[in-house]
Amino acid sequence: MKMFMKSAVAALVLAAPSAFATEYVIDSGHSSAAFSVKHMMVSNVRGAFSKVTGTANIDEKDLTKSTIEATIDATTINTNEPKRDEHLRSAEFFDTAKYPTITFKSTKVAKAGKNLKVTGDLTLHGVTKPVVLDVEGFTTESKDPWGNFKRGGSATTKINRKDFGLSWNSAIETGGVAVGEEVAITIDLELNKKQEAAPAAAAPAAAPAAPAAKSTK
Repeated sequence: MKMFMKSAVAALVLAAPSAFATEYVIDSGHSSAAFSVKHMMVSNVRGAFSKVTGTANIDEKDLTKSTIEATIDATTINTNEPKRDEHLRSAEFFDTAKYPTITFKSTKVAKAGKNLKVTGDLTLHGVTKPVVLDVEGFTTESKDPWGNFKRGGSATTKINRKDFGLSWNSAIETGGVAVGEEVAITIDLELNKKQEAAPAAAAPAAAPAAPAAKSTK
């Protein structure tokens, strides 16, 4: 029991953002999650999810104390073939009616030369598994023409789709299957520094009470 409690506390400490971290919000309009999978054993089919949201808490002094959480809208899948996209949204694949989102929550960040290895829990199709992302970045903060402070990063990993219950396939006449099991994933993120809320305006001072009228009696 004591060992369990120690492990639980350690996990909470690793997952919690550093007190010195700066919070950034994922810019959904300039971020995406792309994937590639073997088709008919001869070529790669590529697709992407166009809506990614979430936050990153980046500790500039010690990047290993940074954290990131991201949510992908699975219904936004696009492989440039409407019928295939409809099939991918169906219960035979992502089943987006039941599992509309894909989530990632970091549990550990480690340095890997100039880059990072980010370990976290990936929840896909209702199944949660640990994965490791190879992260390039985060880039140096810059300021856009509208006064927003931005950073960016790119992450890659590979998963076996059958580990997450995505097991549909079809045998082909020449041998092999229609859809490969290994999926290569690339996540490109643009981050906006979270703006501090402006202090509330002070309420106007109450007007002095009018003097009481004198009685004419």
